[in-house]
Amino acid sequence: MWRNLPSDLLANIFSILSPDSLARAMTVCREWHKCAKCTPSRLRHPAWLLALPCHTRSSLFCYVHNPTLQTWHMLSLSFVPTPSKAIATINGLVLFKSTTIALQLSVCNPFTRQFKYLPLLCIARTNPAIGVVEVGSNHFMIYVAGGMSDASKAGGATYEPTVEMYDSQFDTWEIIGTMPVEIAVRLTVWSPNESVYSNGVLYWITSARAYSIMGFQVQTNRWRELSVPMGDTLEFASLIPRSGKLTLVGGNVDAWIWELGVEDDWCLVEKMGLDLKTRFLGGKESWGCTKCVGVEGEMCLYKESGLDMLAWRKVVGECSKREWCWIKGCSTIKDKQVPKFTTKGLLIHPNLSSPVF
Repeated sequence: MWRNLPSDLLANIFSILSPDSLARAMTVCREWHKCAKCTPSRLRHPAWLLALPCHTRSSLFCYVHNPTLQTWHMLSLSFVPTPSKAIATINGLVLFKSTTIALQLSVCNPFTRQFKYLPLLCIARTNPAIGVVEVGSNHFMIYVAGGMSDASKAGGATYEPTVEMYDSQFDTWEIIGTMPVEIAVRLTVWSPNESVYSNGVLYWITSARAYSIMGFQVQTNRWRELSVPMGDTLEFASLIPRSGKLTLVGGNVDAWIWELGVEDDWCLVEKMGLDLKTRFLGGKESWGCTKCVGVEGEMCLYKESGLDMLAWRKVVGECSKREWCWIKGCSTIKDKQVPKFTTKGLLIHPNLSSPVF
């Protein structure tokens, strides 16, 4: 019976499977392998967590958490040239930037070991803000704003007041506009590379106390600034997407989650319970080493490798309801101790095929 199923019906069945089950289905026969590779992900399952070292001197690697089986695995990323640093995920791919002088971006699929350099930018620059917009399952755009220009030019290095955009359909960069120099300075010096796209605006949070948020309207090339609730007292703060709305996670005495509403008002949507806070912080009072990563539908709070983590996810069958889930840290794999390292966390929905390569 299974052998005679039409390919469109089989693809619909495959789209419901979790990534690990889909990978096993691909090994059954040639026809299933071909059909499974063309099956788009419907994001019905929790994202997988990638834990990468922030600093590495040799070949790259990462530890990946399977939320369905609650297991950790090690993946070699030796096919990714070093020195490189992971900064975001896009449609099942990991976006890397070179850590050499001039910015060079690349993408890879950590599960299929595919790798591709993106074309060089129109303007050589270092440490700009980088934003990602997923247009569809096979289409994305990358925005690069600010950064330092080439120091070899007459007059030395300066802040670059331009914005470039990469379109995956055309595999090209283009300069799409200018920006105020003061914003270029703030994004270059104080902004991490994490961005959130919501309702036509790319947002970055600046890490200087007090926290603030810079927004870029991609259609009109306009910039705006948002305040952050308790921005001068938060010990950590991060932006995540949630139901198409900009969402802020931060903590000092407690941990809160706010959602941006009408007229730029922040609405409190969640407060972490005292028991979860005590367990996550291990009896300490400071949130200072806490990091946060989010994708549509869920968020994860983490610290360093080997330590337990907290996820905030959609409840199965409930579109608007979310719950806290405990994730056991990656301390051992196959009875071997995992070395401790400063962690960069990413959430990804595994994709076994991509037309980008």
